[in-house]
Amino acid sequence: MSDTPKTTQAPQHDEMGRTTHFGFEDVPEDQKAGRVHGVFSSVASRYDVMNDLMSGGVHRLWKDAMIDWLAPRRGQRLLDVAGGTGDVAFRFLKRAPEATAAVCDMTEPMLIEGRKRAEAEDMADRLSWVTGDAMALPFPDASFDVYTISFGIRNVTRPQKALDEAFRVLRPGGRLMVLEFSRIPNPALQWAYDRYSFNVIPAMGQVVAGDRASYQYLVESIRQFPDQETFASMISTAGFDQVRYRNLTMGVAALHSGWKL
Repeated sequence: MSDTPKTTQAPQHDEMGRTTHFGFEDVPEDQKAGRVHGVFSSVASRYDVMNDLMSGGVHRLWKDAMIDWLAPRRGQRLLDVAGGTGDVAFRFLKRAPEATAAVCDMTEPMLIEGRKRAEAEDMADRLSWVTGDAMALPFPDASFDVYTISFGIRNVTRPQKALDEAFRVLRPGGRLMVLEFSRIPNPALQWAYDRYSFNVIPAMGQVVAGDRASYQYLVESIRQFPDQETFASMISTAGFDQVRYRNLTMGVAALHSGWKL
C-alpha cells in the first residue's frame, strides 16, 4: 500500500436537497436515519458474526491496518463514531497506554452488543458508550485527539456534515481516519466483486441473521458511496489538511486520513 496525496476539488453539495439514497432507493432526507437505525437494530446481535462471514475475516486485517497507520499514542483521547461493537476502540486502547475512548453510535442495540464483549469490562475505566448522531455529535468543540469511523459514514444522511462535525470536535493537531468500502480500479475485478456481493451476501444475511433486506441495503449502500478521490476531496472541504488514502484489498475498502492543522 502506498500513500496517495490528493489535491482534487471537493464536489458541491445542495444543502437544500430533500431526498437522499437508501441503498438504490431515493428517500426523503428526514427518513434515512430512522431506516438506517432499523437496519442496524435488526442485525446487531449477529453483526460481528456476519462481518467475519462476509469478508472471510479480512475486516479484522483492515481494522488492524487502520490502527497501524494511526499509531495511537499514550494519553490520547479517541472518538470512534458508528463504532457500536467497539472493534476499533478496543484496538486503540490496547495500543495506547493511559488513552481513553468514547464509542458513539446512533443505534443503542449496537452499543449494547459492544458492552457485552469481554474487552469492554477489562477497559471499562477508559471507555465510554454514547448514543449520538454523527451529524450532531454530543461533544464540545476541540475535545478529542483522534476521530475514527469504520464502515459507518456511508450510512450517514449527509456525509459532508459528518466530516464537518469531525473537524469541529478534534483539537488542533488532531487526526481523522475513515475506513470505508470503496471502488476497485480494475473493472474485471469490480465485476466479480459485484457478483459476489449481490448474489451471496443478502442470501447469507437471510440464513445467518434471518434478515435478507438489511444486507441487500448494505450491499447497495456501498455502490452509492463516493470513490476514493471524491471522498478525499470531501475531507479537504471539511477543513482537513494532508489528506491521503490507502487502498486495501485492491480497493474493496480504503483508508482515508486527514489532519486538523
